[in-house]
Amino acid sequence: MYITSDFDSGNIEVVNADSSPVELAIRQDNHSHFYQWFHFRLEGEAGKSYALRIVNAGKAAYPEGWENYRVCASYDRHNWFRIDAGYDGHSLDFSVDLERPAIYLAYFAPFSWERHLDLLAWAQLDERVQLQTLGKTLDGRDMSLLTVGDAAKARHRVWMIARQHPGETMAEWFVEGFLDALLDEANPAARSLLADTVFYVVPNMNPDGSVRGHLRTNAAGANLNREWQEPSMERSPEVYLVREKMLEIGGDIFLDIHGDEALPFNFVAACEGIPGYDERHAKLEDTFKRAFASASADFQTERGYDLDKPGEANMTVGTNWCGHQFRTLALTLEMPFKDNDNLPDPIEGWSPARCRQLAQDIFLPIRETLKSL
Repeated sequence: MYITSDFDSGNIEVVNADSSPVELAIRQDNHSHFYQWFHFRLEGEAGKSYALRIVNAGKAAYPEGWENYRVCASYDRHNWFRIDAGYDGHSLDFSVDLERPAIYLAYFAPFSWERHLDLLAWAQLDERVQLQTLGKTLDGRDMSLLTVGDAAKARHRVWMIARQHPGETMAEWFVEGFLDALLDEANPAARSLLADTVFYVVPNMNPDGSVRGHLRTNAAGANLNREWQEPSMERSPEVYLVREKMLEIGGDIFLDIHGDEALPFNFVAACEGIPGYDERHAKLEDTFKRAFASASADFQTERGYDLDKPGEANMTVGTNWCGHQFRTLALTLEMPFKDNDNLPDPIEGWSPARCRQLAQDIFLPIRETLKSL
């Protein structure tokens, strides 16, 4: 048996390869106490079963995320299925029945840096798309912005950012699906939107954390979704660069795409606790949520985060900062790591395909919200 995580977004340490089950541990994010993302390859004898135990699961960032969790697995790194796991409050245990000599195991289906670069390259081939590098991350990677549509003629401006937390790979699967549908000239909803709307899309807000195999932070250990009030090039250049562009351009809708470890549902969190939150904010949120629930059976409004009390919002959070700064609709979209319990999938759970489909279903709520501005 051989276990390695020496590749893009890899994260695991072998504590004891001779024990049964084999003992593993997830590495912490650099300069941070956060950890939960794992991604590694196991090689062994086809036809044999291997018992594995992540011994530090109970001290991960979100231990409740392990409850009813199933491990993502793939032989070809394209098609992912789920493996049952057990959590006792301390360790996560699961067994792999090898059908081939090697298998990849991950917290959620990875979205690689190479796939990210492929997405940018593919999108910029469309004459309606402009690719711009806003600057560099601490590890020297590009912060990329895609502008889709005619900015000079557009009446509306919509921002979509994803993967502030790098382990939330479902966010970039969502963006990939969104761009695929938006640039489909046979899609009437996309053509209608692009007739009067320009989209500013940041597919990956945290390139360094993504490649390093982090759950939540960048190379400096900064949680980017707590940096929006006072970002800096020294600690959080990713937020600083995107925020400066937002201040330059403005916008009518701001969507921040995420994943939630514990709640097995799709939902949005708004900015109801910001100073100056008013009836206009509430009406736009209601319009968006009603339209999204109508467009997608995978979206719901009954379950989500507790609402912030008036004036008590954390203004370092991207959605709150945008909602206050631009006095308009700002939402965090959360998808599950586990499954959508309203429509469970026993084989794949919540999957890249369903992320992509949910993204295609978001056209109607965007359009309905823009109509009500």
